[in-house]
Parts: sequence; structure tokens; C-alpha cells
Amino acid sequence: MPIIIPKDIPAYKTLEEENVFVMHTERAMTQDIRPVDILILNLMPTKIVTETQLARLLANTCLQVNLTFIVPSGHVSKNTDKSHLDKFYTTFEEIKDRHFDGLVITGAPVEQMPFEDVDYWNELKEIFEYSKTNVTSTMFICWGAQAALYYFYGIDKYPLDKKLFGIYPHRKAVIHEVLLNGIDDVFYVPQSRHTYNKEEDLLSNENLIPLASSSLCGTTILKSKNYNQFFILGHLEYDKDTLRLEYERDLNKGLEIEKPLNYFSDNGDIDVKWRSTANILYSNWLNYYVYQITPFKFKAPKVKKKIK
Repeated sequence: MPIIIPKDIPAYKTLEEENVFVMHTERAMTQDIRPVDILILNLMPTKIVTETQLARLLANTCLQVNLTFIVPSGHVSKNTDKSHLDKFYTTFEEIKDRHFDGLVITGAPVEQMPFEDVDYWNELKEIFEYSKTNVTSTMFICWGAQAALYYFYGIDKYPLDKKLFGIYPHRKAVIHEVLLNGIDDVFYVPQSRHTYNKEEDLLSNENLIPLASSSLCGTTILKSKNYNQFFILGHLEYDKDTLRLEYERDLNKGLEIEKPLNYFSDNGDIDVKWRSTANILYSNWLNYYVYQITPFKFKAPKVKKKIK
């Protein structure tokens, strides 16, 4: 089944060229199928790139998935044309009376700021509250995950001595976890961040279940005990050249930056080590924690029984 996005959004042409099954909105309306409705709060500066990355992963299932993109209403984007945002995005105010099967909240380049100093923090808190009763399952990515851990569980972030930057091996902490079904016991996750969460804070919280960790990164994937929140402290959605572009950007700014770890080969090429993991994880999330749980007519999520 396809991912449903407007035919003129840049991601449509890119994914079509990659033979990803996409369907434009007008055609989808002619089919008598109830699609899975996924809301994406895109906080990344490179919004068009992030749209494509997430659409690519969410398209890799047998489900028909309808995407809705939102941005914070009070924040002015410096890297994406206003015309693009006006055409393909809406605001929380305009969708807050709707229900969604899934919600994805991306990372954001504000991790070195206190959460309360982020100009859209109050609106983000509203969206966090909204997700409790209007969304079946939420996926939080990188800074989005740190912000959610802070808001829901009081777990703060701390500065790293140097940027965590590269491709890091991770190991499953729980073998029989359906989110990780089909993923190897050891797998790779791209990282690009200046902050971390203390292990003792993550592991001691009785409402969180650690799912995967790294000796260099700490715990990176967690879920809530009621099974409706997932935290990915990394960037599995990244493209092959995303870290290269970030590295070159930082060099051009004159910042102190080391080459991303385990990323470039000896001859300077890039071998992608995380693509299959990303596809499997997002497919499992859509299938087991969104589609299998959401009723045809939405009801506010309750504490869910453990999936065996």
C-alpha cells in the first residue's frame, strides 16, 4: 500500500523515482479504504529533506498511510520557503480537534538551549498534552525525544564534552520486543547531537522500558510502559549523505568538528549501515503499535495490554 502525499510536494517525485509506492491525495480519495493517519511535527531546519526521509520509511508497509505535516505557529523558519510551508503544512491550532493514529515529532537544532528558552516550547507542551488523548502512538526523535522525556518524565539533558557524531553500533536490551522484530542483535544508528541523558535517569524511571543501547551512546531506544510512546535518541531516518552535509556545514562555519565516526570508508565513500534497521523499525511501529491497536473509529488511547 502507498504513502499518501500531495502530488506536487517535492518528496513525491523523489520517492516515485526511487520506486517507493506513493499515491497522491486526489487518487486516494477515490479508494474506499480507511488509511492510517499520521501527523508529523517537523522541527528540522531542512524540512523538505526530512519530509522525504520520513515519508520513505512510513511507505515501507502494506498499509495506506496518510501524512499531515505541521510546524509551530509562532516560529519563523529560516531554511524553508514560506510558500512551501503555506502549501504543504498546517498548524496545531487547525488540527487540534482531529484524532490521529500516529504522531512523529522530529529532532530540532536547539538542543544546547534550555527547553523553556525554545520559542515554541509552550506550543510543544500543548502538543504533548494533545498526544495523550488524540493519538494512538507517538514516535519522538532525537531532540524531540529529549524534550518529551523532560516534559513527561522530568528527565533532563546535559552537554557533552564534544559532539556525538557518526554511526554507532547498538545492541538490543530486550530480545522479544516487536518494535525490533527482524532487526539484528547488533545494529547501527546515526547520531548527531551535543547533549545526552544520564543513564541512571533513564534506567531508574519505572515508566520507561529501555529497548536498545550502545557502549558509546548509552540507551538510545525506549518505550513507555503503556506502549504508546517511543523515544529514538538518534536519527535512523537520515539519508546516506546527511552526516557528510552536516560535517561540511560545520567546517564552513569554522566550528571544531571531527569526522563522523564509522561513517567514511578508507577511500572516502559512505557505506550505509542503518537503512534496513530504519525500515524495519518504522514498519514495526506502524503495524504493531499503530495499525493493530487503532480502531476503525478513533477512541482515546488507554493503557494497553502487552503485545506478545
